Amino acid sequence: MLLNERTCVRRLMAGACAAAIGFSAPVAAQDITYQPIDPSFGGNPFNSAHLLGIANAQNDYKDPRSTANSSQADIFARQLQSRLLSALSSQIVNAIFGENPQESGTIRFGGQTITFVRSLDSVTLTITDDDTGEVTEIVIPTFIDVGG
Repeated sequence: MLLNERTCVRRLMAGACAAAIGFSAPVAAQDITYQPIDPSFGGNPFNSAHLLGIANAQNDYKDPRSTANSSQADIFARQLQSRLLSALSSQIVNAIFGENPQESGTIRFGGQTITFVRSLDSVTLTITDDDTGEVTEIVIPTFIDVGG
């Protein structure tokens, strides 16, 4: 009888396995594709504003030269210095190219020495920072009207 019970159990197990295989759902799969989020790397361009907003919210860097951190006196001093430099540059241009052009000249202003020398075909402007010794040279070609 032992043999019949084993045979019966084997047949029962085989039937259960066959039923499990027969009743199982079909398996489906799809390809996995990567879609970037950042529009710089091919993502959706409508994500730009959102990503920029997140980046700005996380940014804690403060620019030390920013005018947002400046007092009214600092802003006024910068604007005044800008106007003075603009007036000085106008005077230099007038001395070089004005009605009475000079052959050479030197101007000292706020830690800078500006020297200009006129030659036949150009004007050489040399700007020297008196504190660091850094020299910037600008050569401006002059066009002479030879027509009579």
